[in-house]
Amino acid sequence: MDTTLPSANPEEMTETIGRLFNQPHFWSRLLYAVLLLLCCMVVMRVLNALVNRTIQRLKVEKSLHTLIRATVKILLWFVTIVVVLSYLGIDPTSLIALLSVAGIAVSLAVQGTLSNLAGGLMILGSKPFKVGDYIDAGGVSGTVAEIGMVYTRIKTIDNKVIHVPNGEISTEKITNYSSQATRQVELRFAVSYDAPVEQVKAAILAVVAAHPKVHGDPPPFARVSAYNDSSIQYLTRAWCDNGDYWEVYYDLQEQVKAAFDREGIEMTYNHLNVHIMDK
Repeated sequence: MDTTLPSANPEEMTETIGRLFNQPHFWSRLLYAVLLLLCCMVVMRVLNALVNRTIQRLKVEKSLHTLIRATVKILLWFVTIVVVLSYLGIDPTSLIALLSVAGIAVSLAVQGTLSNLAGGLMILGSKPFKVGDYIDAGGVSGTVAEIGMVYTRIKTIDNKVIHVPNGEISTEKITNYSSQATRQVELRFAVSYDAPVEQVKAAILAVVAAHPKVHGDPPPFARVSAYNDSSIQYLTRAWCDNGDYWEVYYDLQEQVKAAFDREGIEMTYNHLNVHIMDK
């Protein structure tokens, strides 16, 4: 008897399955199909164990573990169902067609989620940042708290947690401030034209060199960077450990100002001098 399902019509599939029960030796074939299913389940368990072991050896990102395992399970179950149906004499083509139609409908309904999922896979694969890094991505700055498959959780400095869609992060520029062991502190000071240049540079470098968390190599840098309308701008650069960046930044801001006060160096601001001349 022909038991091929001609289309993905559920009524025709039901009718064909009903005819199977009237076939001779059906129950014996069904028993063998159950045994075949059990054998396939044993093989599935072995393959799942191999996949888990491979994931652990390759040190795959934890957020990707669940997706890989779920995908492998779905594929193995799909293959198992196709094998069992084929043994029972049911052509699985119709089932595949029905699942394809359902898959297209679902993918259209969750298009945005799939975009974020693809972005999550790109992030987990390329690893532009990891949990604990301070980043600027998707218009948000903060510490990465969790990298999910759809969203990345970022904790801001003021202790807010923002869920940023991975689709936005993967298509925009990502700045990772924690990826390197050291970081450069860059400061600019506006000083009066009346202050000698060498005196100002010496005062800045003395403060920078005295800070215990500033590296001596590369050496600190202080030079004139611009002549503004009301002041001379001095550019200062110093290197420190990444974790000490903000401490060094604020310390130098305050300590340089104190050194200028001791040296009688005026930190000026935009102003206009008006000279009145008698005729």
